[in-house]
Amino acid sequence: MTTQVVITGVGAVSCLGTGADALWRGLLAGGGSPAPVPEPHMNMRATTMYLVPEPHPDEPKELGHVPLGIGPRFGVAAAREAVADAGLDDTRSLPVVMGVEMGNALVHEQQRAATGDIGRWTPLMVTASAVAAALGSTAANTSVGNACSAGGYALTSAMDMIRAGETDVVLVGGAEAATRVGMGGFDRLGAADPVRCRPFDHRRSGTLFGDGAAVVVLESAERAAARGATPYAELAGGAWSCDAHHPTAPDPSGTQIVRCMREALADAGATTESVGAVLPHGTGTPLNDLVESTALRTVFGDACDRLPLLALKGSIGHTAGAAGVFAAVVAALAVRRGQVPPNPPTEQDPACAVYLPQGSAVPLERPSVLVNAYAFGGNNASFLVRGVRA
Repeated sequence: MTTQVVITGVGAVSCLGTGADALWRGLLAGGGSPAPVPEPHMNMRATTMYLVPEPHPDEPKELGHVPLGIGPRFGVAAAREAVADAGLDDTRSLPVVMGVEMGNALVHEQQRAATGDIGRWTPLMVTASAVAAALGSTAANTSVGNACSAGGYALTSAMDMIRAGETDVVLVGGAEAATRVGMGGFDRLGAADPVRCRPFDHRRSGTLFGDGAAVVVLESAERAAARGATPYAELAGGAWSCDAHHPTAPDPSGTQIVRCMREALADAGATTESVGAVLPHGTGTPLNDLVESTALRTVFGDACDRLPLLALKGSIGHTAGAAGVFAAVVAALAVRRGQVPPNPPTEQDPACAVYLPQGSAVPLERPSVLVNAYAFGGNNASFLVRGVRA
């Protein structure tokens, strides 16, 4: 028997506010809006993001000699919420796995802008270490950095750690902050939408980033039951694939993302008929949305006409390495509360033949949510969040 892995705590910091409840309420209200990035030298087409409202967390300020920017601080804030939500009293032996793309890059940029030099070199990928240190953990901490699917890979890696018996509890999350380098890269690629993130909309012209952090506590069901914890949901299965078609563009055939979804369902022992909703990757880039919607129809067939999709990035922006964990938090809340929040107003592209509920939440008729997280280089991850089995 495969060890059952459950979600017992959630935490979030997003453009919709601080806390997982703020995230959920904001989604029900229609999501957030982009705002100008308060950084100099924004000489690019798209200069806005879905930004976490101030005041930002001001602790921890450093890790050893490394000054910490707001990205790692978002991660610490969300981690503390998730730990408290799960009711974990002792975090000294709690492993930490974080999906992070740009990490502490904002600190480097600000130092270089101010002085022309970054001074003493410091690493970018310090978020997992910062979270572990803030929680007093001396267990292993791992940073997963394979671009925008990092959160999905972090979650499924942590799930495998529990299944393999390496541990019975893991803190897993993702955290990102605004960076000119990250935004400028997408701008030069022509992949940034200057208006908003508009997944599956016929007007979409690229993605638009959001900052913040999302964290979950994963436990074996046996450990959770022994300490009297009430799980939100089960992380029932997951899968990875890589199409390696192009450095940035997805394979137009969608073969490997179809494979990824099907293998995630198989790993969970689930069928397409048991899935009640999908949180797609849905970046708002023209090719990605077309390929993903076509792949969804390959997997789910005509059920796509009535299977609710929540394109989360339309509400909170593309949170890069944290995106998969944000989706996991929302999926867990959807399973617990039995509903799927609405998408922001969308003028749907008829070529993207999927069901995007708008205006108000819809019932989650089957307590099972499939999540997709994709990235440059063809890195794909899918996982299933569902109601806890008796």
